[in-house]
Amino acid sequence: MQLTLRQAIMQRMKGKSEEELKEVINDSIGGQEQVLPGLGVLFEVIWENGNPELHEQLVHTLEEHLK
Repeated sequence: MQLTLRQAIMQRMKGKSEEELKEVINDSIGGQEQVLPGLGVLFEVIWENGNPELHEQLVHTLEEHLK
């Protein structure tokens, strides 16, 4: 069975503690471009499981920093 990139990233992240997840994110930010898809998958999880207020906050933060 061949995993998609999304599935492979999800499998790698499963079971990680909050501290481990934070470390992965911090290590990925500003790192090599190869890790950007992983951050995208993590963002997708946040977006799909967030409420409308979180969505608004995220979009506002992006809009403010992309001016």
